Amino acid sequence: MKRNLAAALSGAIFGLGLLISGMTDTTRVQGWLDVFGDWDPTLAFVMGGALIPMAIAWRIAARQRTALLGRTIPLSPGGRTVDSPLVIGSTLFGAGWGLSGLCPGPALASLGWGGTGGLVFLIAMLAGMVAAPAARARLERMAPAT
Repeated sequence: MKRNLAAALSGAIFGLGLLISGMTDTTRVQGWLDVFGDWDPTLAFVMGGALIPMAIAWRIAARQRTALLGRTIPLSPGGRTVDSPLVIGSTLFGAGWGLSGLCPGPALASLGWGGTGGLVFLIAMLAGMVAAPAARARLERMAPAT
């Protein structure tokens, strides 16, 4: 029960932060990504404002054995390999973010104020999540053996 309450409270605070910071405003996000046009630098402050407390939280968590609610904190996976699934996934994520002006967090937050664009985005995202394993398996079957 405590865990669900903590998750709901954290999600509500996160969504409110996204709304207040303008991350749910698709034109502001697309303006941030338009570095060669009418660039809007305000989201740099939002991202910096998110990175600073997270850097502090990671340092604190690295010294802790258990979380506030008593669960063990998983070890960091360390360095990750940059491989083709990571590059392709990152490219698709960035293209989707640039085209729609939303990513999963802001899309969920936009549902709170009736954003139909967020709903369309979430439906498309869920469809992509369902289709991705089959598409990956098909691509792996088509790839020449190495």
